[in-house]
Amino acid sequence: MNPRSENHIKTDRELEVATFYVGDMLMGIDIQQVQEINCQHDVTEVPHAPEYVRGVLNLRGEVVTVVDLRKILGLDASDMGNANRNIIVQSQEERIGLLADKIADVVYADASELEAPPANIGGIDGKFFKGIYKLEKELLVILDCDEVLDLETVREGV
Repeated sequence: MNPRSENHIKTDRELEVATFYVGDMLMGIDIQQVQEINCQHDVTEVPHAPEYVRGVLNLRGEVVTVVDLRKILGLDASDMGNANRNIIVQSQEERIGLLADKIADVVYADASELEAPPANIGGIDGKFFKGIYKLEKELLVILDCDEVLDLETVREGV
């Protein structure tokens, strides 16, 4: 699908997906779950926090926990660099920053063309994904935020 354009009119069958990279894998989240994307890197470490928690940041007076998507998904930890971004989502009663390696485009995906995820994608357990969408040049893996941020699920994988 084409990246978002000013003239595009969204239909009922379309998902509007904010896309980003974790390693070489293109992932996406339904844009309705995304509150904002920022590049704030001054994260304060939290003593005795699980290894997937990078720390907390002050976002306009609100404390936001930042988690490393790579660690949750069973990959090596992210190296903080200029391309890293925090995708801020609401999880239950808390705002969480999902640390991504870099941000890509907003994509419209036809919901009827979404395929079920396999049991394993690039060494990552398929339980973390809602589905796969085939783009022209690569696969877009739709992330299941609820599963990624489910503490029981995360403890099993890390």
